[in-house]
Amino acid sequence: MNTEELIFYHSPKTRSSCVLALLEELDAPYALRDLNFRIGAQRLPDYLAINPMGKVPAIVHNGALVTELPSIFIYLADAFQKKNLAPPIGDALRGPYLRWLVFYGAAFEPAALDSLTKRAPPPRGMNPYGDFDTTLKTLESQLAGRVYLLGERFTAADVLWGMALRMLMGFGALPATPVLKDYAARVCARPSVARVDQTDGQLLKIHEAMAARD
Repeated sequence: MNTEELIFYHSPKTRSSCVLALLEELDAPYALRDLNFRIGAQRLPDYLAINPMGKVPAIVHNGALVTELPSIFIYLADAFQKKNLAPPIGDALRGPYLRWLVFYGAAFEPAALDSLTKRAPPPRGMNPYGDFDTTLKTLESQLAGRVYLLGERFTAADVLWGMALRMLMGFGALPATPVLKDYAARVCARPSVARVDQTDGQLLKIHEAMAARD
């Protein structure tokens, strides 16, 4: 693949920060397109032509648009294989790896946000996650006694989960249990996350200054 054609649409301290950390882990070259949410850049026509949902992250690679956090993780880790962050097809860990990436977006985050906003979940038969307590217990059971989600092996799924858990615990969407805190701290101690935090901090200052002028 021509890796020079990767465009990454990002806004600091959002879900797309997880993708920025993955790009750092993968050592993947990319062109960052910064969107200032404080002035509504995500709702301008130019970006809505990229993602009509008006949200980040989004990437365009060799002309192919990819949105939705788990999809982007799956795509990038497979596209940039030299860091071995995705078990390949045929590896016994491939299925569990995909399960946990998709579980985040399909079940865990909806459960956490419903709990945070005190929204009643849909009827059980129509609910993508069942109930919050079971969803949380499922994750904690997977992490208990393991260094990473899949054991000793660090994968792209850990980048997503480590950063997402830090974010969700940070604004009270999840209880900061010892299992979750220890895991998130372990992942977020990586140099890639420190670089993301530095980049996001710099971008936020620019965004806030621009918003103050409007």
